[in-house]
Amino acid sequence: MGPLWRSTQEMQNNLNQEISKIHSLTDYVALRKGMIRYQYQKLRQFLLEEEQRHLETMDREAEEIFRQLQNSEDLENILEWTELVQMEKPQPVNPELTSWHITGVLDKLNKFRVDDPLSKEKANHYMSLSEDVRNVIFGDDHDGAPGESQRAENFAAWGAQAFFSGRHNWEVDVTHSSNWILGVCKDSRTANTNHIPAFEEAFFLFSSKRNNLYSLSNIFFPLTHYVQRPLGRVGVFLDYDNTVVSFYDVSKGSLIYSFFPTSFSSLLTPFFCFGSP
Repeated sequence: MGPLWRSTQEMQNNLNQEISKIHSLTDYVALRKGMIRYQYQKLRQFLLEEEQRHLETMDREAEEIFRQLQNSEDLENILEWTELVQMEKPQPVNPELTSWHITGVLDKLNKFRVDDPLSKEKANHYMSLSEDVRNVIFGDDHDGAPGESQRAENFAAWGAQAFFSGRHNWEVDVTHSSNWILGVCKDSRTANTNHIPAFEEAFFLFSSKRNNLYSLSNIFFPLTHYVQRPLGRVGVFLDYDNTVVSFYDVSKGSLIYSFFPTSFSSLLTPFFCFGSP
């Protein structure tokens, strides 16, 4: 009976230990859930405070820029009828807002990272801008190319894959180009179209340089972005299910612009056209 009793006691001890582990683990899970909730609450509070500071700073910067622009306009009126015309002309105001870093945004986007989003095949194209930078003539060298004085060497690439659902993020290096078009469009693969507006369902960010002045804008419903032009990598985030296309300055971790269309109706593919420096 001795060995049987010892075996029974050993089994009971093991069972008690397992029951103790269950209680301990249950208590620990509850404790850890509390700690995690606290961290997320603090993070949400931190992000709300950061958001408020961001918006308040942007308001102050905008007010200062408006003030400078109004002062420039007043001074121009005065110079028309006083001897102050001999004074040095005021420098033009550069209406540029600070690009704020958004905490955690790149970490979030990298969860949906797409490697090698663009096709390795690049087509030679020309790209000519209208004077008001509101229209872009775009095509290949065999279909109505402009004169030599207007021609600039450009390369365009479509996506290696197209997307019909899900969330996808990729980055494009624009370091060595001042003129570029970046975004997503309908997967038509119409590489020889003459006008970029011929693209269907296209969401593009556009950078141009004219007379040593840089401009960052949308093409189709022209909107100038009063933020610093990205000098390194630009991130593109396509959230197909929630119909959002966003652009980010990777080096700053800041938002450049977001499109919020009412819906997507087709396959969307990455698109990139970059021109001479």
